[in-house]
Amino acid sequence: MPLRMLVLGLLLLTGHAGAASSGVVLVYHHVATDTPASTSISPEDFRSHLEYLRDNGFNVVGLDAMVEALRGGGKLPDRAVAITFDDGYSSIYETAFPMLRSFDFPFTLFLSTDPIDLQLRNYMSWAQIEEMAAAGVLVANHMLEHLHMLDRMEGESEALRIDRLRTKLLQAEQKILEHTGQSHRFLAYPYGEFDPAIKDMLRELDFVGFAQNSGAIGPSSDFLALPRYPLAGSFADLESASLKFATLPFNVRLLEPESPVTDAPSPMVTLQFSPAETGAYDLASLGCFASGQPIPMVWLDRDAGIVRLEPETGFSGRRWRYICTAPDIGSSRFHWYSVQWINPAIPE
Repeated sequence: MPLRMLVLGLLLLTGHAGAASSGVVLVYHHVATDTPASTSISPEDFRSHLEYLRDNGFNVVGLDAMVEALRGGGKLPDRAVAITFDDGYSSIYETAFPMLRSFDFPFTLFLSTDPIDLQLRNYMSWAQIEEMAAAGVLVANHMLEHLHMLDRMEGESEALRIDRLRTKLLQAEQKILEHTGQSHRFLAYPYGEFDPAIKDMLRELDFVGFAQNSGAIGPSSDFLALPRYPLAGSFADLESASLKFATLPFNVRLLEPESPVTDAPSPMVTLQFSPAETGAYDLASLGCFASGQPIPMVWLDRDAGIVRLEPETGFSGRRWRYICTAPDIGSSRFHWYSVQWINPAIPE
């Protein structure tokens, strides 16, 4: 076992003076310059992310270790970060994998299995995935194919939709088990899309869900829709990425609505912010934004930390999010939480 991983394992078991109950999960797709910009980071920029993590006191840990610690009341090393990749593109094996091995950083691959079976262009092969798994890469579920889980087939009832998704989820999990010997019961939602019925399915099957709405995670986070920071395109810039690496979670509960699915262009949302689990924040410094613009906030019960966000700007895309941040008291870090919205009536 590499020395770095042995030390991190001891920290997770015993804790230390800098131990914390929070972490940050990053998500990448392509590490290349000839792939779609919206899901790509250049090899040079990706290396700069890894160098920054190495040189600035971050502890890159396995996703399984992070989830286990936060769900079980354990501690993580301070500035804990987990690195993940979605889909299974060839640049992960050809470019990212050698870099990550040179830094001795663990990472997770969320795999859609049908493109691998079909040997689609720009995807890895099973032989490459098996090699990565043998080297310690965690391989987890991204469904059989990269589908919109919210969409129903013609004439399909809600119950049949969930049955179809359950079948595809479990088939992909079995395929990964057969090729890698791994079954972590982690699902990264394709496109980051989910609804309460899908979360209920994951709960029944004892899966952990990962989304793509940004934010740090802590013990009170929703383990059926954990946030991850997408780092591609304009979001791959090191200046903005380095701020996200160091973020802390809020202790926050979404009161209403229950579902991220909406047909409203500017839905309202009610949140309750409780005392911080990690660090401390002053609600007087809380700010919430959408597309960089402030969202008006109405305090329904300031003592209880209950606030309603009432955006004045409408959104016309399929997915968007509201982001809330507050500076950490006593450090230069920020607490960060986001609310995901999805309008399935809008085509991709």
